Amino acid sequence: MDKTVFIALMFAAERHANQIRKGKTALPYINHPIQVVATLVEIGDIQTPQILAAAFLHDVLEDTATTPAEIEVVFGKEILELVQECTDDKSLPKSERKRLQIVNAPHKSYGARLIKIADKFCNVRDVTRDPGIGWDIGRRREYLLWAIQVVNGLRGVNEALEQAFDLLAHEGLAALAVLDE
Repeated sequence: MDKTVFIALMFAAERHANQIRKGKTALPYINHPIQVVATLVEIGDIQTPQILAAAFLHDVLEDTATTPAEIEVVFGKEILELVQECTDDKSLPKSERKRLQIVNAPHKSYGARLIKIADKFCNVRDVTRDPGIGWDIGRRREYLLWAIQVVNGLRGVNEALEQAFDLLAHEGLAALAVLDE
């Protein structure tokens, strides 16, 4: 595999070093980008180094002090552009960021769509299996329904990823319905 992918993993691990996931298990944050890349490779059969590198980096602009210039210097313009396409504008209110993910999904590049579907797949899995502390059933259901809307706008890039997401989201909603009874 291209060395850029491994450099991206090391870069992301360094940048996310002191962060943990929101779930009760408080896993190291780097596990999330690793899971996104694993989803792309194992389910989507994606081997493109630029896409995999950007998948490792997909949260560094949003969740760390990393600048676009740093990514461009180390990884180049193509990977930077993919990362930027996957990055929310944190200066906006959360509700607006979520709305924009739905609106902008159909306009993303092929690589960004793949990364976003894999990201939503991993997040839906986490929300259903290891939700953040304080995430009641209603908040979890709301997240799943929103993620489905985002992925609906990303469709047409990888049938295997899309089918895996659909199955997981359906199972998640069904499990939440049982818990809600």
